[in-house]
Amino acid sequence: MRVVFAGTPEFSVVALEALLAGGHQVVGVLTQPDRPAGRGQSLHASPVKQAALGADLHVLQPMTLRDASIAQAVSDLQPEVLVVVAYGLLLPQSFLTLAPLGAINIHASLLPRWRGAAPIQRALLAGDQSTGITLMQMELGLDSGPILSQQMLAIGAQETAGSLHDRLARLGADMIVHLLEARRQGPWVGQAQPAEGIIYAHKIRKGDAQIRWNDSAAMALRTVRAFAPAPSAQTYFKGEMLKVHAAIASARAASAPPGTIIALGDRIEVACSDHAIAITHLQRAGGRMQEVASLLRGFPMSVGDQFDSAPE
Repeated sequence: MRVVFAGTPEFSVVALEALLAGGHQVVGVLTQPDRPAGRGQSLHASPVKQAALGADLHVLQPMTLRDASIAQAVSDLQPEVLVVVAYGLLLPQSFLTLAPLGAINIHASLLPRWRGAAPIQRALLAGDQSTGITLMQMELGLDSGPILSQQMLAIGAQETAGSLHDRLARLGADMIVHLLEARRQGPWVGQAQPAEGIIYAHKIRKGDAQIRWNDSAAMALRTVRAFAPAPSAQTYFKGEMLKVHAAIASARAASAPPGTIIALGDRIEVACSDHAIAITHLQRAGGRMQEVASLLRGFPMSVGDQFDSAPE
């Protein structure tokens, strides 16, 4: 099938590679413009652009899709279908009807739960036991189109955003290849999304990754897992921001005010509102991630010291 692919982050790359491996003709790739990144703020190509250029594909990087010339350029590629995966720009009506089979979106949740930008992190923060992939016929509404296919994925007890991201990306890639192959047997039949159970996965905001020690231990652990490996959960110690890369449940009750260190060793056990959590991996600003035992050799802490949710 002739496909125009639209995507930007690493999550999208897996689907692009699966389409190519499945024998589909990717006649063009839409991705976000190069963005400044790193300490030098030099321009960096998106993961999708890098993969597309490596496969010698035609790449388009419009700032907006409202320009009629962009729609014409994509139309000239004569795609049969658009496949959209975490592209980052809303598709106007002209793009939704540009290909005979329309635009199919790979979304990392079981719609209508977690419509929007950050379904993986929001599912983990909410303590969901399962999530999945939805293949959806796109329309103008935000993730509101008819469902073409869904598959559930259980969320592991120690699942991080990183591990869940990778498993969902692979599942979505397999599902889109299967869906396009199924077109040989007949047209797709979409099912309208239920009116109940709609929840929005709002963009991650500044402060969302901060551990709030007044919350429960379960919520603190969910925050750590939802932002691992990046941007990492955050806390403050004597005014210095620390990244909490990994933590586990502690058997200790909260025997001191929230945020208080109640035990030290190869773990830092910190009181929350009900129980404690045990931090196992930390990172200081400008440093590297370390196991707690290594970090404490050059960064002393004591039982009774306090972590804060915001700088002093």
